[in-house]
Amino acid sequence: MSTHDPVLHPVALAELRPTQITVGQYEVEQKRKHWRRLSAEKGRAFLGRHMIPVVIGPKGRRYMIDNHHLGRAMWEEGVDEVLVNVQADLSSLTRKAFWRYLDNRALCHPYNADGDRVDFSRIPSQISKLTDDPYRSVAGNLRHLGGYAKDLTPFSEFLWADFLRERISKKAIAKDFDKALDKALKLAKSDAAHYLPGWAGVSPPD
Repeated sequence: MSTHDPVLHPVALAELRPTQITVGQYEVEQKRKHWRRLSAEKGRAFLGRHMIPVVIGPKGRRYMIDNHHLGRAMWEEGVDEVLVNVQADLSSLTRKAFWRYLDNRALCHPYNADGDRVDFSRIPSQISKLTDDPYRSVAGNLRHLGGYAKDLTPFSEFLWADFLRERISKKAIAKDFDKALDKALKLAKSDAAHYLPGWAGVSPPD
């Protein structure tokens, strides 16, 4: 999809519609803490550098195709308006064709907090209704620690989350996030993760 000139007028954050079901709430909280450390002037500059990419869908509604964690964090911080970057106008499509198009272009992620694929109708219509997937938080922090490299593969963090989902219990994450992250780092360097995008481990010699 080609990038269009950004819309330079504010858009109500509450009107933006998600294209995924979950976020990592721990990661959202980290973004909230970062936001609180910014002055008003730096906050405006920050939002100017982090415009939310959207596509225009049926009935002219704006759908976020990235930056869900930022959007959720700003909503929880009481930010009313953000700047958006319109990537495509798909308003002429039917609802069914719209979601199939996004799905085929890897622009939506209809998977729930258990990592199971569900119907598009389960994708919430508001940022406030995004649910928490703790494994997504671990995966996001894992990349920041160098557990794997940033990769252009769509939803790569969710692929890592699913890898960790089978190897670390949800209870362990809730009990001690940092300890769970340490375990995730060891797993990320193992050969078991070699198929994942951005893998930074070392394959054993033949």
